Amino acid sequence: MSTSGAKLSPSPVALAFSQIQWDPLGSLRLTAQETALLRMAESNPIEYTLADSRDASMYARVLLKLLAEAAAAGAGTGQVSKITDDCGEEKALEALDADPLGVVTHYAITKLYNIITTLIEGTGVTVASVFYVGKDGILVDQWKALLRILNKGGKGDAFAQSGAALCLALILITACPSQRSSQAKSSTKTRPISYASAVEPMEALTAWIVSQLKSSSGNTIGLAIPAMTALMGATEARHLFAASGGIKYLSRQLRSGGKKQASAKTSSDKKPKTPASVQQLYELTFCLWTMTYELEGSANIRADFAKDGLAVAALTELVSVAPREKVVRVALAGLKNLAICTSENDAGPAGTPTIDGAVFLNDMIACGLMKAIDFLKDRQFTDPDVVEDVTILHKLLAKNYKDLTRWEVYQNEIESGHLQWGSVHTEAFFKENASMMEGSDGDFRIVKVLIALLSSKDEDVAAIACYDIGEFVRHYPNGRAIAKRLGAKELVMPLIEHENADVQRHALQCVSKIMVQNWEFVK
Repeated sequence: MSTSGAKLSPSPVALAFSQIQWDPLGSLRLTAQETALLRMAESNPIEYTLADSRDASMYARVLLKLLAEAAAAGAGTGQVSKITDDCGEEKALEALDADPLGVVTHYAITKLYNIITTLIEGTGVTVASVFYVGKDGILVDQWKALLRILNKGGKGDAFAQSGAALCLALILITACPSQRSSQAKSSTKTRPISYASAVEPMEALTAWIVSQLKSSSGNTIGLAIPAMTALMGATEARHLFAASGGIKYLSRQLRSGGKKQASAKTSSDKKPKTPASVQQLYELTFCLWTMTYELEGSANIRADFAKDGLAVAALTELVSVAPREKVVRVALAGLKNLAICTSENDAGPAGTPTIDGAVFLNDMIACGLMKAIDFLKDRQFTDPDVVEDVTILHKLLAKNYKDLTRWEVYQNEIESGHLQWGSVHTEAFFKENASMMEGSDGDFRIVKVLIALLSSKDEDVAAIACYDIGEFVRHYPNGRAIAKRLGAKELVMPLIEHENADVQRHALQCVSKIMVQNWEFVK
């Protein structure tokens, strides 16, 4: 898969680069030869500098040395690290005077990125020949300068961290066997390269990316997106990402982003407060879609996608909210891959439940995807792939739905935790199915799940849980005593004072049904 979507935004102080004076910057410990090489590179087209393998290698190592020495001298926390908007020339030069090492860091990352992307596009010299050395093609030790920038954490320079992560990702995926095989097809001569030397750095980079996804800050997550997008180009990197818990945290971010879009859509404020959020949603969705290409070959990855139904819920929400066609396109493509996946190539450990497309289709039905797909069928899309995916999902969902009883539809929805108002949350449904709530083992597991969902931060989920518990109390013999024994009353009571009016109303009605013997007389 292409990593062309992984781009580095320009440095906010780029206009100061041409005015950097190397001689006074003694803390960088540059030799006369290294200074001369930097000046030569500035005066010639980059293709000229990279035409010779030795010159290209030396230039890259000088840039990595700049990063290492600047970081050792304290770069990354000065004035430049606090600049986020593009500077005019005057302000950029002021930043150079105040924080020269900060500007040097931006300069080195920008030039390093230019080297890597130029080599990827093809100059004869390759990324492998510049960054992997010796007869075995071992990754150069200087890569650690990029990791040190990432390890500065939240106090670091946003451009430097994002750029260092992206450069490192592009260097590392070059060593992946899946990438090497595609390179071999396009070249008669390939250089030995050690994937083993890149594994530990890739694990460190992946851990950093996942730590950013755990954050609740959109800006922090944005730092990791270019590197994450680049890593998604290699099968090996996708498996490392999954093993690090990346699918869960990526799905969680998408779910959060989808809710924000839904909230913005219903808000009276027509202009979104964060215009970049739709682009960020697209990039995160793109990464999750890319991960679905590993479903067929990995039981562990299918299990990660199935856990808590979070991935399906996130993608379904994006399709329902439909912030932009491009977001809908990749969300649908991800859902289709989930719906059609099989367990034939890797069934998983003996004795564990089979996870395949049928499991994900049940989750999709529980999350209300059928309603969203019905709506999309009537929309006009410019992309034929969207039309095809909508058609495939509509057929699969309709077939799966016919095979499910109304109770199974309800049970799947409750177990997914993603409740939506519909025909299974009505008096008629509970009159018919209240006896099913006790479960095959008589443990009232569904009632216990509903009680747990009373604590959901999703107001609709909490309101529906209140309603369903109240209806169980009304229609199941001795339902009042069972609900009390399982602790429903203690969790519903505080919701009577909830800030949301619907939650308040349903909580009050639920408590009344639990407390009053003949509810129908006071309804």
